[in-house]
Amino acid sequence: MLTLLCIATYVKGHEFLRECRRQGCRVLLLTEEKLRDADWPRDSIDAFFYVQRDMPHADIRKGAAHLARTERLDRIVALDDFDVELAAMLREHLFVPGMGETTGRAFRDKLAMRRRARSHGIPCPEFVHVLNHDAINEWTSRVPPPWVLKPRAQAGAIGIKKVQSGEELWRVVEALGDNHAEYLLEQFVPGDVFHVDSIVFNRRIRFAAASRYRMPPMAVAHEGGIFVTRTLAASDPAALAAQEMNARVLESFGLVRGASHTEFILAEDGRWLFLETSARVGGAFIVDVVEAATGINLWREWARVEIAGEDGTYYPPIALELCGGIVLSLARQEYPDMSAYTDPEIVQRIKKRHHAGLIVTSPSSDRVDQLLEEYVGRFYADFHAAAPLPEKATE
Repeated sequence: MLTLLCIATYVKGHEFLRECRRQGCRVLLLTEEKLRDADWPRDSIDAFFYVQRDMPHADIRKGAAHLARTERLDRIVALDDFDVELAAMLREHLFVPGMGETTGRAFRDKLAMRRRARSHGIPCPEFVHVLNHDAINEWTSRVPPPWVLKPRAQAGAIGIKKVQSGEELWRVVEALGDNHAEYLLEQFVPGDVFHVDSIVFNRRIRFAAASRYRMPPMAVAHEGGIFVTRTLAASDPAALAAQEMNARVLESFGLVRGASHTEFILAEDGRWLFLETSARVGGAFIVDVVEAATGINLWREWARVEIAGEDGTYYPPIALELCGGIVLSLARQEYPDMSAYTDPEIVQRIKKRHHAGLIVTSPSSDRVDQLLEEYVGRFYADFHAAAPLPEKATE
């Protein structure tokens, strides 16, 4: 019987945990103390262990070593972006197979991502580390604004600022104080943003679904818009281009097995550029959209490849060939009433406080586009609310 130590400092990964139990594994969950009473799938978890946010890594290593006296830890899995580095550190400390700290950093640190991509000839926006003033001034003298200031270790659009001039940049950098080295400055490239969600086993992509955002996630987050993404047919030229770049990224970054959510931009001048990647499934119910369109649950398949490990075998299920999409918005109502939305293509209604969301599927991509566009207009009238984006991730 395999024993998996799963790390989740946010409430997610339920289907991963359930699949591990279905496969006969012993499942241990390391989470934050404040999530002790959260809605975990407790019938799939053998034991809980708790940490405090910002607990020193030395203390966590000691605790994990103490646990390993009585538990043989065969796998350590990070279920959220913010846990990737912690899991990598514990794997190295306890000599558990899997991604180590050097590889893990490239899936978390946006500056490390950029440097890894550039070293492997993968095109990405121009960037500079917010560290040496002369280097920043040289960079801004040749890369025209606007620019994007990004925290290296946050997820999604959290903490990102769009900067319009050198004067504004230096005001923002000065306000960062001693934390300026935790940021990079990047060229703002307008265009359409795509994402590819993958399952990797033995360094090979065994399943991948390409999708297109209606608006870039940064624009949705900062402008208070409505989130929309939809899957693309495998034969779509944009899907083929995104899949090809995704394969280059994951091979170059050294992902051996697991799930990945990777984003690219098709710039207005026709260039495909790498934006960012991760060693996790995508958020914002993307897992549900992919499953609705393909029948494949990324959490479940991720669990299966982790269990198979270095010596096992893994083959993904045969995928359906539907088109799927989601429209998702913050809502004025605590529990929005979406009963007026009755189209037969609706396969899931998002049930989350102060959120309205619908997932649709159809054999026709045109029909999915039509529904999503219609729902965006109706959501603005029926539900939409906006809230400022936090500087740091909260739960």
